[in-house]
Amino acid sequence: MNQQGVRWTAEQVLALAPDDASRRAGSRLGAAGPWSGGGSDGSGAVWGLCKGSGSKPYRTVVDTTGPAYTCSCPSRKFPCKHALGLLLLWAADGEPVRGSEVPDWAEQWLAGRRARAAGGGDGRTGDGGPPAASADPRAARRRAEQRAARITAGAEELEQRLADLLRGGLAAADRAGYGLWEETAARMVDAQAPGLAGRVRELGAIPGSGPGWPVRLLEECALTHLLDRAWLDVERLPEPLAATVRTRVGLTAPADGPAVRDHWSVLAQYDTSDGKLTTRRVWLHGRGTGRAALLLSFGAAGRAPGLALPVGVVLDAEVRPHAGAGQLRAELGEQFSVPVPDTEPPAGGTVARALAAYGTALRDDPWLDSWPATLTGVIPVPSQDGGWQLADADGGSALPVATAAIGRPGLWRLAALSGGRPVTVFGECGHRGFTPLTAWSADTSETVPLT
Repeated sequence: MNQQGVRWTAEQVLALAPDDASRRAGSRLGAAGPWSGGGSDGSGAVWGLCKGSGSKPYRTVVDTTGPAYTCSCPSRKFPCKHALGLLLLWAADGEPVRGSEVPDWAEQWLAGRRARAAGGGDGRTGDGGPPAASADPRAARRRAEQRAARITAGAEELEQRLADLLRGGLAAADRAGYGLWEETAARMVDAQAPGLAGRVRELGAIPGSGPGWPVRLLEECALTHLLDRAWLDVERLPEPLAATVRTRVGLTAPADGPAVRDHWSVLAQYDTSDGKLTTRRVWLHGRGTGRAALLLSFGAAGRAPGLALPVGVVLDAEVRPHAGAGQLRAELGEQFSVPVPDTEPPAGGTVARALAAYGTALRDDPWLDSWPATLTGVIPVPSQDGGWQLADADGGSALPVATAAIGRPGLWRLAALSGGRPVTVFGECGHRGFTPLTAWSADTSETVPLT
């Protein structure tokens, strides 16, 4: 224990890296050699000067309560390698970051963050721009009506595309190739319905994708048809379901739910990319409320998403849920103390309980791919078909591991952690199986990321 509380581990620091290259470069800067003028204080701030290729060292500051970062280097990655190296030094309690006198160049950025926090801004990126002016309500309503009309036209066109597909027979869907699907998806983008465009692209990837693909195509066509019809009748739906439908077609739901303060465990963080946009998902679990929260952030044009939280810490913070069934997605609000390492996994249950929770969530959101779940007392075991399962230690039930997770290093890390003994696993439970994201063994309280 020190003046900042318990420090992060090196693994938690490296989990913040936007990519493998940054992780390697940051590790090389985690030694004392290139650093000078560094220090840290009780508020969670860490700063230092890192010698680079130029005549002036790079000024790097990290606020671990965010975490948030600033650096004078030209990198567009977030956090950059210098911020990662500085945090690694801090995690190791290195000599270059033991000073406590905050230099003016670091204090200026830290003071700006404090001012924005006091004024209601989140201050995560440190750009400090002025608040946006309020939009004209009538103009905003008119734009919303115009977009809704375009989405309606797109949904009607997609309904005709699905009818033509069924009329021609699903078994022949692989003959047309992917081009027609991409053309349809582009038209949904033109209709400002990115959610529908994404579903169309998923449909186009199914034909010829392996044994039983016509059945999978029929299932996904049915779900797409259901979403089309739900949008066309959205005004007649109950508001929670209507909010879910709007989100599924691509409209952004506001984070207007009541703020929930809790001690939030950061359970998992991982990125996905479609080639144009990187989406970062961060799963939180409220220690007191028992509720789950999903934080989303996005990065385009080669930029990493801005939000990064180390897995295995606890935040005393508020989150504000978005509208919609389940209210999983949320925005991180005010934080009331520096993050501290987690000491135990969240409460979990059996495989049957996880499946029941997913089934209940599907009642409110039929298009839900997965639901967060913590399995306790499960053992990862190979299955006869070449895959893997997470089986209850008492032999009651088992969940197949999702195919996409089988080839990842995290599965082998989970098998090594278990060694044939029961473990606790957090992940996403869905119709494609269970995707393990984080694990804990009975021997230690250490949080082991699997992503």
